[in-house]
Amino acid sequence: MEDIEIISLYFERDERAISETDSKYGSRLHHLADNLLAKEDGEECVNDTYLSAWNSIPPVRPVHFCAWLLKVLRNHIGHRLSRLNAAKRKAVVGELSDELLACIPGGSVEEGIDMHELGRTLSAFLYSQNPDSRRMFILRYWFGESVREIADVTGSTESRVKVNLHRTRNRLREHLNREGYTL
Repeated sequence: MEDIEIISLYFERDERAISETDSKYGSRLHHLADNLLAKEDGEECVNDTYLSAWNSIPPVRPVHFCAWLLKVLRNHIGHRLSRLNAAKRKAVVGELSDELLACIPGGSVEEGIDMHELGRTLSAFLYSQNPDSRRMFILRYWFGESVREIADVTGSTESRVKVNLHRTRNRLREHLNREGYTL
């Protein structure tokens, strides 16, 4: 079923919307949640995502339904992680955070960091990268894929993926410095 048809089911308040969403995007949502959380927590976040979709559509009419669902899921994952004790978090979440800490400035709106503008700057940077680098970066830092999984998906070696991610992070750091973001 096409996204527009699924969204129409939400607007009609037809409960099939949830099952159609799960049928089309469930594996992708579960994969992301399972990469970042324990199985039970991931399952609950995916279910919360379906509930959020049910409660938000209508009035929201997502243009890119899959991306919208993934964003909602990542918000639920973030809330779940913030509630968990830091010692119980999966090591991969800390590892991903540590990798990007050297590139992306920390801070808050109070400290002058406009997160929406930073997001636009990051998007512009990614669009300026070659497709392989952009894909590897998104698989690693958006989907939480391991280096091995990225290598399998892209047909690269793990070493090439690591080097590519390292160089992309360095280019990102330079780009953010040029844009006036200081670490």
